[in-house]
Amino acid sequence: MRITDPKIDNPILQMIGEEADRLGLECYVIGGWVRDLFLHRNSTDIDIVVLRKSNCGDPIEHNTLTPQGEQKRSGLGIDLAEAVAKRIGKGAHLSVFKTYGTAQVKKGELELEFVGARKESYQHDSRNPIVEDGTLQEDQDRRDFTINAMAICLNKDKYGELLDPFDGIGDLEDCTIRTPLDPDITFSDDPLRMMRAIRFASQLGFFIDRETFEAIERNAKRIEIITKERIAEELHKIMLSRKPSTGWIMLDKTGLLPYVLPELVALKGVEVKQGKGHKDVFFHTLQVVDNLAAQLAKLSISSDKLWLLWAALLHDIGKPKSKAWAPQTGWTFRNHNYIGAKMIPQIFKKMKLPLNEKMEYVRKMVDLHMRPINLIEETVTDSAVRRLLFEAGDDIDDLMLLCDADITSRNEEKVARYHSNYQLVRQKMVELEERDRIRNFQPPVKGDEIMQILHLEPCSLVGELKAAIKDAILDGIIPNEYEAAKDYLMQLAKEKSILNSGCFSRILLANSILLKVTLDNKKILTGGIFASYF
Repeated sequence: MRITDPKIDNPILQMIGEEADRLGLECYVIGGWVRDLFLHRNSTDIDIVVLRKSNCGDPIEHNTLTPQGEQKRSGLGIDLAEAVAKRIGKGAHLSVFKTYGTAQVKKGELELEFVGARKESYQHDSRNPIVEDGTLQEDQDRRDFTINAMAICLNKDKYGELLDPFDGIGDLEDCTIRTPLDPDITFSDDPLRMMRAIRFASQLGFFIDRETFEAIERNAKRIEIITKERIAEELHKIMLSRKPSTGWIMLDKTGLLPYVLPELVALKGVEVKQGKGHKDVFFHTLQVVDNLAAQLAKLSISSDKLWLLWAALLHDIGKPKSKAWAPQTGWTFRNHNYIGAKMIPQIFKKMKLPLNEKMEYVRKMVDLHMRPINLIEETVTDSAVRRLLFEAGDDIDDLMLLCDADITSRNEEKVARYHSNYQLVRQKMVELEERDRIRNFQPPVKGDEIMQILHLEPCSLVGELKAAIKDAILDGIIPNEYEAAKDYLMQLAKEKSILNSGCFSRILLANSILLKVTLDNKKILTGGIFASYF
């Protein structure tokens, strides 16, 4: 079967074939690019498999590479990559990996990966294969799924010819994920392929073949030999798929979920007491993630919001630990947002997710996700909105997207009311932001200036006064302006009699200091707590 798709007429692919012919090599584009060609998906990663032409008289070199890389493989892929890079000329960037017999050529957004045809064998305690040079058939045999085992010849005499030994075309038409060989062997050899099967099903909207699915169930525990980093890569791709719940449900049904994210398993189930039950938090969570993914797709920003999607997945992660029963009100999950936020660093550390600003972002989203709904259930006050703007900062828009996605009621009237009220909150935010410039603001009067004005030494009083100015701005007592903040500071100082009194003045702030004393207590003045201030 010869492919006539215009994408095959790519000048670079034709040039690769020409260079292969010149070197006496066979070469085939294989794997994801071929799959995406038939699915009409854009792909800039092109894998090229290379082997010596059968009519050249030279036998295939069966060099072996152990998992430790103790012996180098033959470099047919490197030879072709070097020739292609030279032919492309300016703008081509060549990277060679001699130990593995592979090379990469980058040209703009295009990434060409060159590797010699190979066959693989595995040891039970490792997914790193023992590799030997092999034939094209052997190379196709080792592929993870039939839809990734198709190859298209680039040599001039057979240019565009499709080699599809496992009917990958048929599986594409049937929207099916299936392994080329025995799935138990495929997944036992490399357990990451189980994650990849689910990821492809989620990305492409495909089904996993029954025999293949059952093999994942049988081999689920094998995922323990895979590094958390590699698992996280597959989870990220699931999260960025059109409907992430597809992948997470499959992870649950195959038995992989307890090994991947056991905290999510804890969300499953409904407990009923005195005829009162609660939502199944697991399925609610997946609906929230799908709602958010749909919103982001509509806004064409899904790829930039990976960590917001993670926040959606983890927004109710604290509910199992906060669940309580009250006969009068039924089931409650008080402070689940706070408990969930405290769990985020531990989850990220265990899953080898980044422990940086991305983790802090997710933690903040989980912590604040109940604030907007509390606003719409009560009177929307300027003070409450200011405080939300202050705490969310530049992430306020993301937070509101998450909150919109969190509306999963089947009561259409209730859903409409919540969305309408959220719009009122958004409008209030716009008005207050234009007037008060609250987002990410810092108190207009700095700590060192407070010390200078009031003749204070560094002490906790300075922080208390700075916080009082901040609260006054957020509560609308004073505008977010320097002169107003300075006047308010002087008013506080006058009311509390702290002008020119040094750090001793914090003792006189009886409303904010737990210790209450009398100044005529000579024992305290001479030998007690005041001694350090005189």
